[in-house]
Amino acid sequence: MTGLRRAFVCALVATALVAARAAAGASRQVAYCPLTASAASVSWAFHAGTPIQAATGSYAHGSGSLSGDVATGRICQVDRVRASMDRQIQLSVAHGRAVLQRGISMDGVRGAQLQLPVRVATSTDPRCSAGTAGKVTLFSSYNGVHQDFARFAFPSACRDHDHQYRGSGVAVSLPS
Repeated sequence: MTGLRRAFVCALVATALVAARAAAGASRQVAYCPLTASAASVSWAFHAGTPIQAATGSYAHGSGSLSGDVATGRICQVDRVRASMDRQIQLSVAHGRAVLQRGISMDGVRGAQLQLPVRVATSTDPRCSAGTAGKVTLFSSYNGVHQDFARFAFPSACRDHDHQYRGSGVAVSLPS
């Protein structure tokens, strides 16, 4: 299974789990945003974390296209904070130059990295308003080594959404 297909399958499974939990009458409303994209136009995709089942956690997913240094797409990130509403931000990609680097080494692992300029499109976090610019960095490891990561970086108003996702719950697919 290709990396892109793997990312999509994982995102679909995660979405199905969230829907099943909501349908089962979960006690806490889950605010995961659905992101739609045509499989024909997708050249990058990721999911990070697992659907939040506990009192706290974070989850993100997204997909889009890349042509040269122009990227487009949508990304969603949800944070659950104890005794508070879930904080959800939806990001749009397409507000600057994207940078794709292939054959680089991160922590001793070879792979590809994509830096995406993003802007907050919608937000349920009152401190992180629409229009705020940030950066999402995705890393996809090569050669069967699974050490993908997704890193979110924002200015102070949205710093609660600065996360770095690593580990087996992260799948990134980038153009080869």
